[in-house]
Amino acid sequence: MQLIVHGGAGSAPDDPESRQEVLDEAAATGTGEPTPTAAVVVAIGVLERAPRFNAGVGGAIQDDGVVRTDAGIMTDEREVGAACSMPGVRDAATVARTVMTETPHVLVADDHAVSLAEGFGVETEADLTTERTRERWADLSPPDEGDTDERLAWVREQFGGSDTVGAVAVEDGKIAAATSTGGRWCALAGRVGDVPQVGSGFYATPAGGASATGAGEDIARMTLSRLAVERLEAGDSPETAAEHAIDELAVETDGGAGIIVLDDEGRVGSAYNTDAMQTSTAEQS
Repeated sequence: MQLIVHGGAGSAPDDPESRQEVLDEAAATGTGEPTPTAAVVVAIGVLERAPRFNAGVGGAIQDDGVVRTDAGIMTDEREVGAACSMPGVRDAATVARTVMTETPHVLVADDHAVSLAEGFGVETEADLTTERTRERWADLSPPDEGDTDERLAWVREQFGGSDTVGAVAVEDGKIAAATSTGGRWCALAGRVGDVPQVGSGFYATPAGGASATGAGEDIARMTLSRLAVERLEAGDSPETAAEHAIDELAVETDGGAGIIVLDDEGRVGSAYNTDAMQTSTAEQS
């Protein structure tokens, strides 16, 4: 089993060393699993429980004061599952896997995704805020919900942030890629970015897999993860594929993003155009 994880692309973190320790733990934990699908879900689960990352606990608060989580997963056999806009759900990647393995669907949303999660034993009433996010939210004064124009103007002023977590794993040529997020700060309630969109926040084929992070709207416009994997299919190395995808995004948009790529031979690559993106790799024979 070989695995690469990322902790989000964005501004330089205040505590890179402690964040790296958690990323290293996530990668090492994932490689102990029996399949690539289990590996990426378990690795991401470590990060969803760590308040230093924008996924699960510590997720971004939307404009109504609620944290909602999204996630998506895909395998080399084009099995796909995603879930989005879930209040109170920490283990979003687990829910995405449930959609993939237990339903005939690709994407389940909102309260219905929460109900599905509850039906399969996933905790659904978790407090996803932290002292840091609560203090940040308390400093803001969102306008009343009744004035749409005023609220949209406020969202445009406050909207930001770009961290996400993700993982890609390969074993014996079998591949899985997954991404999980708490979204972007002060987005409209119910906003869904790239993460649960197939080909944007995550993608996998027999050639390899990718997980993206960053400005979700721009990543979705570019279908960034699919772009990187298509470069693998064309014969590029994972590093070249990652760099090509980020270069293309920079040409076509003003967005900041990062991406990790892993091919069917276990070679890894990553690229970003933000201030920082921390990654970790691990291997277990």
